[in-house]
Amino acid sequence: MAEAQGMKYEVPVEMRDFAEKSVDQARKAFDGFLGAAHKAVDTFEGSRTSMQTSASDATRKTLSYAEQNISAAFDHAQRLVRATDIQEAMKLQAEFARTQFAAMQVQMKELGEIAQTAARSATAQAQAAATDAAAATRSAADKATTAFRQNQE
Repeated sequence: MAEAQGMKYEVPVEMRDFAEKSVDQARKAFDGFLGAAHKAVDTFEGSRTSMQTSASDATRKTLSYAEQNISAAFDHAQRLVRATDIQEAMKLQAEFARTQFAAMQVQMKELGEIAQTAARSATAQAQAAATDAAAATRSAADKATTAFRQNQE
């Protein structure tokens, strides 16, 4: 209506500059938050990869133990079939039970250590990711606040 009467309303240059700076600052703040989010995701993916590697190591170790235990069982079976009397068979059986029990204790201890190491690593990586993400978010928020205050002046 103002234009129809020959008057044209113009947005003052200062107001346009202020709005443009505000949009730029909001974009920078958003980019900072987005960067922090990407960094957190990358770190968590690294944790996942680390866990997958640990799981693969545990699987390989378990297969190795299974192979060792099966080989020991076959060796035991061969000795048993060669036994000449029941006393010798019982002695072989007792010896086999002792050695397998000791082997399984060692195997379980090693698997437990693998699991603990994986858990500690994953926890440390997750804590580092959370700390980094929080710091990046604080930094982005501080920059946005500073820019907003400067724009207010």
